[in-house]
Amino acid sequence: MPKFLHTADWQMGRVFSRFDTDDGAALAEARYASIERLAELATEQGCDAVLVAGDVFDAQMVSDRTIRRVFNAMVGFTGPWVLLPGNHDAALVESVWTRAQRLKAVPTNVLLALESGILSLAEQGIAVLAAPLTQRHTYSDLTEAFDAMLTPAGLIRVGLAHGSVLGILPDEIDATNPIAPDRAERANLDYLALGDWHGVKEVNERTWYSGTPEPERFRNNEAGYALVVEISESGAQPGVTRHDTAKYRWHQWREQLSVASDLDELLKRLEQLPEDSVIDCRLEGTITLANDQRLTEALSIAGARYRSVSCDRAGLQLEPTDEDIAALHADGYLGEAINDLRALQRDESQTEARDALGILARLLKNRSAYGATDKPPGPADRGTANGQAGQ
Repeated sequence: MPKFLHTADWQMGRVFSRFDTDDGAALAEARYASIERLAELATEQGCDAVLVAGDVFDAQMVSDRTIRRVFNAMVGFTGPWVLLPGNHDAALVESVWTRAQRLKAVPTNVLLALESGILSLAEQGIAVLAAPLTQRHTYSDLTEAFDAMLTPAGLIRVGLAHGSVLGILPDEIDATNPIAPDRAERANLDYLALGDWHGVKEVNERTWYSGTPEPERFRNNEAGYALVVEISESGAQPGVTRHDTAKYRWHQWREQLSVASDLDELLKRLEQLPEDSVIDCRLEGTITLANDQRLTEALSIAGARYRSVSCDRAGLQLEPTDEDIAALHADGYLGEAINDLRALQRDESQTEARDALGILARLLKNRSAYGATDKPPGPADRGTANGQAGQ
């Protein structure tokens, strides 16, 4: 009974420039660890082969070190690996693949599917029908060639391709590298292993996207898995099992705050995340001064606990309550200024008044926290606090 592991979209060499240096380096390193986990998973599950459906590398010009590290990470599974070029690492005349060959970095058990055709894994009972991309974008269905490919009797027919199944993915994805949704049926495939969509997706019982084994973007599309596929014999329905392979889980929240319970619920969710989390949060609405302090403290704690925390609070207006203002102990000119700003901010068009009130309230709150004669935190201290809060 042939069994294989289906994975894709490793995007090795990807640079996470939007993150702090330490966080970006950790996210990049996690991708190498994901290959090692794939090798361990294939061994533990007794897989006969590992099929990688394109975009092993993020770009053609990755470093020699990246190339060598990728192949070194595969050592945990000694069976055959079949690697297919995708749109990021297309099999050009001169490509990352030809460089890997010149470097003699490709192990003997790794097969590069650089040309359209059949890779026969007779010992494993699998015939791999490969449709590599030889340029970044094509406008014809390269898997159409599968229909005419004859494979040895007794081997299951597994297609390996990288592209967009028409009518299944979002319209903007379907523009290039098209794949017919009924290709498995047309080509009499037992299974069609696809890459390009970075999350797990079942097109039909014989056609699947595995997604990337390690998430690398904020998109809720079931990324961070690999598929173990078992087929008893030619024509039998595949058994597909999803396995978690991710180290980091990415969370993107877009929240509207209006009442205190909104913030309570947000902070509760924040506390319950696993430590290996990458968080991107954008907040809008209104918040009291007291709750703003709670939010700042919670983000500071989260920034030290999780891999990365980014919180955009530009759309969150600070609206101090009477209790907030009383706690500031502002009198004289400052008290008059606060009352004037509070009156002005009731006009929804007076956003400058709301912003000015928020700034003044924070300054007074900080003065109250450190005392009139205490020295407030210096620039270095303020910078650290802001960084932890993701502002």
